[in-house]
Amino acid sequence: MRICFSKAKLFVHLVPLLLVAVSSGETLSFEYDRTQPLALREEGISERDGIQFREITYANTDGTRNAATIVSPTAVTEPRPGILFVHWYGPPAPTSNRTEFSPDAVELAKGGALSLLIDTQWSRPEYFDERTRAGDYDRSVRQVKDLRRALDVLVAQPKIDLKRVAYVGHDFGAMYGVLAAACDPRVRSIVFMAGTPSFSDWFLYGEPKLQGEARQKFVDELKPLDPIAYLPKLEIPILFQFATSDIHVPKTRADALVKAAAEPKEVRFYLAEHELNEQAAQERIAWLKRTLKLETPNGPTADSRRSD
Repeated sequence: MRICFSKAKLFVHLVPLLLVAVSSGETLSFEYDRTQPLALREEGISERDGIQFREITYANTDGTRNAATIVSPTAVTEPRPGILFVHWYGPPAPTSNRTEFSPDAVELAKGGALSLLIDTQWSRPEYFDERTRAGDYDRSVRQVKDLRRALDVLVAQPKIDLKRVAYVGHDFGAMYGVLAAACDPRVRSIVFMAGTPSFSDWFLYGEPKLQGEARQKFVDELKPLDPIAYLPKLEIPILFQFATSDIHVPKTRADALVKAAAEPKEVRFYLAEHELNEQAAQERIAWLKRTLKLETPNGPTADSRRSD
């Protein structure tokens, strides 16, 4: 996450209900009304070198409309993997929106995969400054529901192999993705890129600064959403990608996340900052090709070397 401030730069399958006890005595649920129509609208379509790009909008869980891009081969002859990509928050970087993973999606489409690249609450550069701490909890719960809604859109596409559905998230996208995957068994593998153990790690950035009891109260309020508490629930292949010079995700945070995760898991560190780098992209694509059993033009996909 790259945060910029004015004063400082810093099946559909039946899905089990996930209920988490919160300090207030209430229960936290990421369930939503799955009877609501997707109301998918085609906004534009183009093709390039055998790859199709469909610009769409669909109905979120709260009735608002969300924009997304579907990237897939133009010709579909057999069941294929589906991948949900969720971007980072890194303004002023031009990739701080659903275009971040366009290169990944194109490469994976060459092997037959269909990818859904979605907008999120943080697709707008102004997101972090406009949000409030009082609303962070409710917005986070709604975002997890909306990610599950995006999975509805993904698996509704023609010839998706429900045994080969993957989730890829960076930054906020990674953290919210863990919560969504923990209560939605349609996700069969996940790539977690440069996230932190708790949302309070990032929502404490900015003004006004919280100290003492006020700070601890805020941390405690968000604790039921801590991604680190959901990682043990993911008994699916997971690839962790972290950077060695990430001011937001120091190695202690990365190590804590990896330790909490269930097997099977892989972890890789890169000589990079929070946005990661091209090597991370290449290794992520290779891992997905192997995990999803994708075809490759030059034969079986071999994993790239690890970064230690």
